[in-house]
Amino acid sequence: MSANLEATTDDIARESRSSSTRAAFSSFIGTTVEWYDYFLYGTAAALVFPKVFFSQLTPEFATLASMASFAVAFVLRPLGGMVIGHFGDRVGRKKMLIFTLLVMGLCTAAIGFLPSYAIAGYWAPGLLILLRIVQGFALGGEWGGAALMSVEHAPAGRRGLFGATMQMGVPAGLLVSTGAFALVSSLPDAQFFTWGWRLPFVFSLALLAVGMYIRLQVSEPPNFEKVKASGNVARIPLLEVWQNEKLKTLIMVFFQTVANVGYFLITVYALTYITSTLHLPRSVASSGLLVAAAVDLAMQPVFGWLSDQVGRKVVYGFGAVFFAAYAFPFFWLLDTGNPLLITVALALGLGIGHASTGSLHGVIYAEQYPTRYRFSGASTAYQLSGIISSAPTPLVAAWLVARSGNSMSVSWYVVAAAVISFVCVLLVKETFHEPIDR
Repeated sequence: MSANLEATTDDIARESRSSSTRAAFSSFIGTTVEWYDYFLYGTAAALVFPKVFFSQLTPEFATLASMASFAVAFVLRPLGGMVIGHFGDRVGRKKMLIFTLLVMGLCTAAIGFLPSYAIAGYWAPGLLILLRIVQGFALGGEWGGAALMSVEHAPAGRRGLFGATMQMGVPAGLLVSTGAFALVSSLPDAQFFTWGWRLPFVFSLALLAVGMYIRLQVSEPPNFEKVKASGNVARIPLLEVWQNEKLKTLIMVFFQTVANVGYFLITVYALTYITSTLHLPRSVASSGLLVAAAVDLAMQPVFGWLSDQVGRKVVYGFGAVFFAAYAFPFFWLLDTGNPLLITVALALGLGIGHASTGSLHGVIYAEQYPTRYRFSGASTAYQLSGIISSAPTPLVAAWLVARSGNSMSVSWYVVAAAVISFVCVLLVKETFHEPIDR
């Protein structure tokens, strides 16, 4: 009898570990596909769209218009987080994740087929911005669902590591998208700006098929299933967030300010700075970012694991301090014009600054809210932060350099962002030892 009981217990434990691993892998692959789509647009906004969709403007205003088209998605991300989060808390995480993946993949592929301004006039940038808006809506719900699938399935004491596994999809998506652009960037300009840049967008259809297959294999998290089985599903989850978590949500909106500013400064604006301000070849920017994304990918699970040992606040606080200290050396390295030092600059920024902060977003935001309205709370806070700190960064950086003629003002911008995040780290509650099933 006891032997059978032990065997049954072992089977349950194995199935639980298998389910946790499957959920983490699903979130990683799905998030990689989602962020491939998203970052592909960011790279193209810096290197291609000013000449293809905004060619009627001066080079300076074409760059600003292109960066604005990149930023417009952030306006829709909170709405996507609220709407998709609502249904994620009511009908399930899995259904919403399948929906967001499908929408993102199809929109990205459609961008690859858009006519240029020279062919379609103002219809071209108009359609581009429309597809970007839909992308933003879908991504607004994608992040929260993927974070919850990883964290809620994670074994006790390993939520930081498993949450980082989901967050690894961000640099992985950047790595794949940058690699795809690096391949087509070697084409002559005439071919690159005509059809070469379109290939990575169309390739999204293949990634979409892989991501859909994997996500269909994953079950709902046990915590959510318990809430659903008990009939304790929130009728209006966002209303409960507002009633119970106003101050906490406000803190979480500003919590990742430095991670957002640092990340989009490195992955979007730095491409423009390297090619337009320093007048270096596209290949220097894209290859440097490729290496940096690989370093970020490798370091994220390290910092996720470390947060399980010493706490989320210690690791995140370190990341905020690093970004502040690195804000000036980052541009000093870029300004050398040396491809190797530029690669080092990008790799340190992503591999230490972003990895130590971005790797913890999934687990930190998920742990702040109870299961009943966790999707809505985490998604809303996370996506609102994007409007405040992610969206403006490339635009603000471009404007500061244009006004001042140097990068020092951008470095002070990063320092200010670090101060904001560090204050939020001090205010937020440490959660790495608390149970998730509440």
